[in-house]
Amino acid sequence: MTNTVKNFIIWTLILIIGISLFQKINNYYLNNYEVDYSTFLIEVNRNKIREARINGKQIIVIRKDLSQYTTYIPINDSRLLDILLNHKVSIIGVHPKGRNIILSVFISCLPSFFSTCILFFFINQVYINGGKGIFLFGKSKAKMLLKNKGKITFSDIAGCEEAKEDVSEVVDYLKEPKRFKKLGGKIPKGILMVGPPGTGKTLLAKAIAGEANVPFFSISGSDFVEMFVGVGASRVRDMFENSRKYAPCIIFIDEIDAIGRKRGININNSHSEQEQTLNQILVEMDGFEGNEGVILIAATNRPDVLDPALLRPGRFDRQVTVSLPDIKGREEILKIHMRKILVSNDVIPIILARSTPGFSGADLANLVNEAALLAARFNKTSVTMSDFEKSRDKITMGSEKKSLMITESQKEYTAYHEAGHVIVGRLVPEHDPIHKVTIIPRGDALGITLFLPSSDMCLLSRKKLESKISTLYGGRLAEELIYGSTEVTTGSYSDIAVATRLARKMVTQWGFSEKLGPLLYKNEDKEFFLGQSITKNKYISDKTTQIIDEEIKLLININYERARKILNENIDILHAMKDALMKYETLDSLQINDLMSRKLVRIPDGWHLR
Repeated sequence: MTNTVKNFIIWTLILIIGISLFQKINNYYLNNYEVDYSTFLIEVNRNKIREARINGKQIIVIRKDLSQYTTYIPINDSRLLDILLNHKVSIIGVHPKGRNIILSVFISCLPSFFSTCILFFFINQVYINGGKGIFLFGKSKAKMLLKNKGKITFSDIAGCEEAKEDVSEVVDYLKEPKRFKKLGGKIPKGILMVGPPGTGKTLLAKAIAGEANVPFFSISGSDFVEMFVGVGASRVRDMFENSRKYAPCIIFIDEIDAIGRKRGININNSHSEQEQTLNQILVEMDGFEGNEGVILIAATNRPDVLDPALLRPGRFDRQVTVSLPDIKGREEILKIHMRKILVSNDVIPIILARSTPGFSGADLANLVNEAALLAARFNKTSVTMSDFEKSRDKITMGSEKKSLMITESQKEYTAYHEAGHVIVGRLVPEHDPIHKVTIIPRGDALGITLFLPSSDMCLLSRKKLESKISTLYGGRLAEELIYGSTEVTTGSYSDIAVATRLARKMVTQWGFSEKLGPLLYKNEDKEFFLGQSITKNKYISDKTTQIIDEEIKLLININYERARKILNENIDILHAMKDALMKYETLDSLQINDLMSRKLVRIPDGWHLR
């Protein structure tokens, strides 16, 4: 049980006891319990009254059971004293005085005031535990990293050399502002870092502050948004006011698209909390009040949804693209992360870099960490190359499902299927080199064939794309050749989906159809906001759509038949690779090359490597 819950229970009990106590005091002093005069006379005649305190026409009556009430004499009753004396009721005269109004009001309001104080205390405790008090809704949540505390420099990051060059001017300005002011130059007020997740945008912003040795304020775009309208704008004002005290400094807003989206998209409420927050940021960045020495850096992976006013010169003057690292960048990133662990001498970072295309900096950091955890699991003294390769396979293909029960028939189907991919991929032109093939289930797949490019590919030729399509159909065709068309399984679902998607892009976007020519027949995938565009315009006629479908089918059929021809011509290798996979479960590139070179010997139970 947390302290907040304990405090709430304790104060609730105090509240209940306090209310009961004050109700008794209230009843005692204010005498709100009144009885009519005739009832009073009846109780006197029945000998139930002990004492009567007479104050003019008011009588405070105390029964023999010590309960009390108030009654009033409606007319002058000359017999009242005789009746009271005959029934032995004590008569006390009270000097007439007015009721203490202030005391009465205070006692009446005290329970409500006490309840409000308890509620206030509980709400305040909740928000204090969340990081802010109830009166600090409008205060900035930016976390400040002071000079020399957790300092990160450009030497701590790699894989984004161009981005580091783009922001080096900001570092020079923060170090020597007079040099720029002397020439009349102005440093950009804002820098927008754009790139996929995990590429190091936040790390680069911290490195700028570390290189310049200035305070660093960090906050997420979602931290400005609350259920109360106006809180976000207040936090923006407070953030800039605080940062001016530490100028020169850097403010970093991560995921700025949370508050920087285009305005006017909400038809129900055009003055929403998000828009008010955005308006305040626009004013602070380029309003009447200057922010000399305060540089705003923001990061997003959705620059297309940001408001144009946020991107104009004078606000985010410069956009820095932080893209996925190339082979050289991946190698440098791996070396940086490997400094923190004990690495064996057999680890070659360049080979790992080549086998991790498309990995971001965060992915590579995770790869190194997974390899270290794997080595620790087996009590190794250092992390070996095999640990890195197993961790890479786990990340790219999923964990091995060794406990999954697969029949020999399903295992044979999978072996033929994967062998078909390998053979076609090795024999079609311009295809990526084969790295390994396995029939050990990983993730949702029963088997995986892994091709790795020898270098980063920026452009894809038609020949390479068609080779990919042929290779994707190699698995299905291998099943068809061995078992017949009626026994083909559903294992080719993802292969067919990828091949169809590639063929459609070749026809509609990349101009690889001779009949349709180099024209774009597909709108770019963009986000359509309510209030901007509700429906998409149709630019393609029904006849053209039919031609597109025919061209896609023709492209698929050509490469499908090419893959069939390759497998028919190498049916002996298909059987041999199936046997090898059934025995060893995993084949590397050297074993595959031996099989493709027919370095085999025939024995009764199948083909085996020499």
